[in-house]
Amino acid sequence: MLSTDENVVTLAKPLVETDFDPALNVLWISMAIQRNRPQNFSQLLLQSLQGLINYISINNSVWNNDDRENPIHYAVLRSRHPEYFNVGGDLNHFLECIRRGDSDSLRIYSVQCLDMMYQWATAITQRSTTIALIQGRALGGGFETALSADYIVAEEHAEFGFPEILFGLFPCTGGMSLLARRVGVHEAEKIMRNGKIYSAHELEEIGIIDLVCPSGAGESAIGEFIVEHSKRRKARQALQNAKARLTALNYEELNCVVNDWVAAAMCLTENELRVLETLVKMQRSEFAH
Repeated sequence: MLSTDENVVTLAKPLVETDFDPALNVLWISMAIQRNRPQNFSQLLLQSLQGLINYISINNSVWNNDDRENPIHYAVLRSRHPEYFNVGGDLNHFLECIRRGDSDSLRIYSVQCLDMMYQWATAITQRSTTIALIQGRALGGGFETALSADYIVAEEHAEFGFPEILFGLFPCTGGMSLLARRVGVHEAEKIMRNGKIYSAHELEEIGIIDLVCPSGAGESAIGEFIVEHSKRRKARQALQNAKARLTALNYEELNCVVNDWVAAAMCLTENELRVLETLVKMQRSEFAH
């Protein structure tokens, strides 16, 4: 959790970690490892990220570091987990809500995801450049969050995809809109409906990922990117703002997607729910350490 009372930032240590580099005016935002549970968007992680984004926005992209106010020229989102950026929504929460017929709780969670992603995509980019550093798997909502950054840098072993179609659903917080901004609606729909897991190089070839670097070289690649980008930062920021205006996300449309997703989730068949249950069990087993 993060409080913005009196412009004082207090982060919940287990879920979101921040580190500011005053030499390059970079704010590193790290999603911490969530012990004994999937590396997904738990409600507490969502609240922590939302609080941090609100703090940055309220303070006009200025970071208080060692009692000095520094502009945040770049904000980099990454994960501390060595194998996963984020595997997306809380599948176990989905399953529990569907089983008990609780569409309200399912929608509240989905809107929470939407609001976090939407703010990350819109509230900071007027003054800062956002970068997603992917050093493992980014699936579902994790992929959407990466797409909501201005730039995506991925290590070559990273993988991406929208597996929701496997259990009768689709990305609920802007996957179509975010992909369409980069590769157009036709290509975006194809990626969302095929359930394929893509390599970093595959997505670089079609224009979704901006830079692929060797495994283990993500941080240094980001540093090199920022050094080069900052040489013409003001001009590039202006171009970034123009691009944002031309490809603006429509919150009302995204909210309609959430409504459609909740309706579809509440109508999943028993076969589809069994697939979802299997995925939940696989995640529990994989992250049980």
